[in-house]
Amino acid sequence: MTTPATAVTPATGTAPVTLVASDLDRTLIYSTAALQLPMPDAEAPRLLCVEVYDHKPLSYLTETAATLLDELARTTVFVPTTTRTREQYGRIHLPGPAPRFAICANGGHLLVDGESDPDWQTQVSRRLADECASLAEVRAHLLAAADPAWLLKERVAEDLFAYLVVERALLPEGWVKELGEWAETRGWTVSLQGRKIYAVPGPLTKSAAMNEVARRTGATLTLAAGDSLLDADLLLAADRAWRPAHGELADTGWSAPHVDVTAEHGVAAGEEILRHLLRVSGPAQGAPVQQ
Repeated sequence: MTTPATAVTPATGTAPVTLVASDLDRTLIYSTAALQLPMPDAEAPRLLCVEVYDHKPLSYLTETAATLLDELARTTVFVPTTTRTREQYGRIHLPGPAPRFAICANGGHLLVDGESDPDWQTQVSRRLADECASLAEVRAHLLAAADPAWLLKERVAEDLFAYLVVERALLPEGWVKELGEWAETRGWTVSLQGRKIYAVPGPLTKSAAMNEVARRTGATLTLAAGDSLLDADLLLAADRAWRPAHGELADTGWSAPHVDVTAEHGVAAGEEILRHLLRVSGPAQGAPVQQ
């Protein structure tokens, strides 16, 4: 929940502010492989492409979701919240007005009007130096433990965390769990998302960045959505939250009392999440959503 230390009570007569911090990939936007369209082709929803990579369409949401997101962005403080780097986030063109705030690199960068906030960078750097093992140590272990038979790529993101791209079918059972146990003793977190295995410093969290935006905007209600273990702290920190019925959190059975699960899977879950966000943000923040 947002605490008094991270939220500012608006002055008398000021309209209440709702902040919506949502993960993007497999929460609001979906690659072709993640769409999960079980209906006959003729009944599939119309899709809007919101990301192009290497001259090819990459990520989508439904046209209905696009309309809902446009309304949400105009009636709340909507904050895209992603583990993507700033460059990767820059490829996404969401419907609606450009968000004033965005959270990238799992909370490592807080963008304000498209620029990384230097004061936030300083805070993050100090916490990482004080509270967990170095990126160099963790990266060296990743490379030593990975098998070339299934390792496709190894990358460092924003000089903050590392990830592997793997051939998922060849990944040995229990390897990710063992890596997670090793990382935990060093203050790091491991997350498996599709073909990517992320190793992220424990102090590097989406929730800390969300709470900072809540403080700056005087938000009185925080809502969140996400699908992976790297979103768990974000969901727990919000006043209300949603997760899709698919994804890493669903696979592990993760739950919390104030976190609801969608009835839908795939791109339809993204649309459902947006309906919930609009409904709960309230009449003062957004028009009632037709069910």
